[in-house]
Amino acid sequence: MNSLKDKAAKGLFWGALNNGATQLLNAVFGIVIARILSEEDYGLIGMLNIFCLISASLQESGFVTALTNKKDASHRDYNSAFWFNVCVSFCICIILFCCAPLISAFYNEPLLTSLSRYLFFGIFISSFSIVPRALLFRQLKQKEMAIMGLTSLLISGAVGITMACMGMAYWGLATQAITFNLCVSILSWILSGWKPTFDISFQPIREMFGFSSKMLITNIFIHINNNIFSIILGKFYNKSEVGYYNQANKWDLMGANTITGMVQGVAQPTFVQVGEDKERLCRTFRKMLRFTSFVSFPLMFGLALIAPEFIVLLIKEKWLPSAHLMQILCIGGAFLPIATLYTNLIISRGKSNIYMWNVMVQSIIILTIVLGIISIFGESGCPLSLFCTLGYGSKLLSSILSYSTIDIMIVFYVIIIISWIAVWHHFLKKEIGISYLHAFTDIAPFVLFSAATMGVTYFITASITNLILLLVSRIVLAALVYIGILYLLGANILRECLNYILKKK
Repeated sequence: MNSLKDKAAKGLFWGALNNGATQLLNAVFGIVIARILSEEDYGLIGMLNIFCLISASLQESGFVTALTNKKDASHRDYNSAFWFNVCVSFCICIILFCCAPLISAFYNEPLLTSLSRYLFFGIFISSFSIVPRALLFRQLKQKEMAIMGLTSLLISGAVGITMACMGMAYWGLATQAITFNLCVSILSWILSGWKPTFDISFQPIREMFGFSSKMLITNIFIHINNNIFSIILGKFYNKSEVGYYNQANKWDLMGANTITGMVQGVAQPTFVQVGEDKERLCRTFRKMLRFTSFVSFPLMFGLALIAPEFIVLLIKEKWLPSAHLMQILCIGGAFLPIATLYTNLIISRGKSNIYMWNVMVQSIIILTIVLGIISIFGESGCPLSLFCTLGYGSKLLSSILSYSTIDIMIVFYVIIIISWIAVWHHFLKKEIGISYLHAFTDIAPFVLFSAATMGVTYFITASITNLILLLVSRIVLAALVYIGILYLLGANILRECLNYILKKK
């Protein structure tokens, strides 16, 4: 038990270091490139993002999760998954190459034909890294994964910046993605030490397919969930709107993925190793839930607080329309790591069907509401704002009804994401018996403390007019207030984190 606890703590430490450094580098490269390129350049790549992500799910086919869950996974299992992934990826690339003109016609954007064919080549390259990464993930080798990710990011980021400076616009963004996949593939082979063999048998694929197929379907719907607005905006709006949304979504996901990646790299393997001891599973889950809440809510609420200053100072005022979208998304983004923790435990219990149906229903609800909002409100905004222009209603009502259709869609999306935590908990309660009250007492204090911290920080710094001073003041003050509140209340999670960091030093 102590060995597993130490391994999990070490995994969280390296996961935090890896994801923190990764998102920091992503931020640096993103800032530099965003200052050079236009919103239209990002919009073009954003329109293709959903096809890349769904293709990645098809080529992986859920076997990473299946291999992690399989207690006696052997070389034969990994070898079968490797050759299956490579073959499927090759077929996908051929299909997408032929469908490029159809994608271009869907968005009514001729440039997408050649760009998509070039970008989709990275899908085949990434197939070679799926199994080696699965092996590193299963063995909780977060240090090796950190080396792989950071090195790949540095090389691909340098390529992207160089091409952007040379005036190659969206081609630079596409080449950056391809270079990253190439570096990950090479380094994953080196660091895992695993090599495929030619004694190919697809019997293990058939054995794992019942579980992995559910994960495949689920992952496709997750990508649709996360990229629904890129599709909708690309179809009904213009490249600039897609670019603004993608910029806001990028920074939101960058923050959320910092916590999600750190937790996800440890949670599922840990839950699998704990096994059938439900009491121990409850203790482990609740501890991870408190830690995730302790980190996620102040980080994401803080990112929402500083969004306007952050956007203007770091990637220029031309991106300011994305700031308020980023603020809305960050509220929902704070709950994404919580949802990920729930789903990891459900998956570790072999309940891929619960995971699949939940995500499918959630996706259908989101898509239905988004399309319904467009059909009711149109593409410009809420028609009820006419009442405000005629002098009816309060100032608050005026501000609400004058929201654009895009704003309204994103608000409803965030509401669904937050509400679905209760749905995940319903199924988790049936699995291990953890009550709603326990989960509420683990999450709610950090939500309240984080919201109070950001409110206090906002009002104290509201009179500062210098943007640089405002940004720095809000970051420093929010950090001090949040940690101060937890210290005065004697929060165990703060004490345990400080003790672990000091012990590492």
